[in-house]
Amino acid sequence: MKRGRMGSGKKRKELAINIETVLRKLMAGHLTVEQARRELATLDVKRIADLAKLDVGRARRIGTPEAVLAEGKSPKTVVKVVRSLVERNGYALVTRVGKDHLRALRATSKNLEFDYNPRAKTVVVKRREHIFPRVGVIGVLAAGTADVPVAEEAAVAARVMGCEVIKVYDVGIAGIHRLFEPLKLMIKRGVSAIVVVAGMEGTLPSVVSSLVDVPVVGVPTSIGYGVGVKGLGALVTMLQTCSPKLAVVNIDNGFGAGIFAASIARQASSRSEHPC
Repeated sequence: MKRGRMGSGKKRKELAINIETVLRKLMAGHLTVEQARRELATLDVKRIADLAKLDVGRARRIGTPEAVLAEGKSPKTVVKVVRSLVERNGYALVTRVGKDHLRALRATSKNLEFDYNPRAKTVVVKRREHIFPRVGVIGVLAAGTADVPVAEEAAVAARVMGCEVIKVYDVGIAGIHRLFEPLKLMIKRGVSAIVVVAGMEGTLPSVVSSLVDVPVVGVPTSIGYGVGVKGLGALVTMLQTCSPKLAVVNIDNGFGAGIFAASIARQASSRSEHPC
């Protein structure tokens, strides 16, 4: 145990020295501001004991946050990673949260805001003074109620990115008349992208993409019978779409879809505020 603590202290010392070196080079004129920014970005990955490497500068570098996938990790590991992210970034997003993770996170978040979404199985832990930016609007559609957990994960991820999210569920093609009013609402509200979550044969994203003039992100889910093979049928259908502006993420990847759609919305908002 002592050896581990000494190693961690050495790494923190080395990190501080490296940052100071970059700053001294910048002040001496040996680096431009952009070169210094890049040098510092390479130092943003820091080790937490031997458990994980956190890319704490990801949100600044590429505009998307680092999320903690709790699935497959011990509650102790998840708590340590979350604490470090909250300390550095002001918040942490945790996905695929189990009961043991939830219990451990609640116990260590007494002085923090704690937002648990039971359908998405996500937790957002943040300092009370931390405010997410407000930029962009996206839509999230779910074909059936069984697809809602994945749709909720997408919505949570987009909100952490700062997007307003318009959600409408149970609008699958079995009753396609239910789809048109929600789409009209989303277009009127100026959504920049729409996430469409569907299992079974996965047709809904292609239908939506053929009706709107904004990018659509299809999310196949592992809902379905027999030859659907836990979402593979829906995935293949979406990949074989004849609608050219439909992008497709992996099976049940609500997080990826929400981040992708929110990135589109943020870029669209940035261009409207700062036109060429």
